[in-house]
Amino acid sequence: MAGLDKDTPLPTAITLHRKSRILEIAFDDGSRFELPFEFLRVYSPSAEVRGHGPGQEVLQLGKREVEVLGLEPVGNYALKPSFSDGHDSGLYSWDYLYMLGRDQATLWQTYLDRLAQEGGSRDSKDVPPPAPKGGCGHHH
Repeated sequence: MAGLDKDTPLPTAITLHRKSRILEIAFDDGSRFELPFEFLRVYSPSAEVRGHGPGQEVLQLGKREVEVLGLEPVGNYALKPSFSDGHDSGLYSWDYLYMLGRDQATLWQTYLDRLAQEGGSRDSKDVPPPAPKGGCGHHH
């Protein structure tokens, strides 16, 4: 997880818009971002999504309809959302949320390009069920 950079603006307002599935966040430098739940989910800072190093990122599929069921503050530096697909291990620090807002258009296009490249879908109905847990799924 990214730490809190001392130069990162601090949030002044955080609003969860459940109907439109948007997290609205305003910062003390005047910036205001509307981050769709799907965008937050596919760019979760968790190891499950980002991996443990460059090149280990896991493309997130079928997250178009994902909801944020809960949003917990973590200390004075982050938020921890709980998503409707069970994902709740990402800590979104203020600097990470600010970066997501600032770079949203580029990041979203990168995600859409990667989905197209890998034949993935944003819709859960088009995504095969996950492999059973407990083993790598290969038959040796």
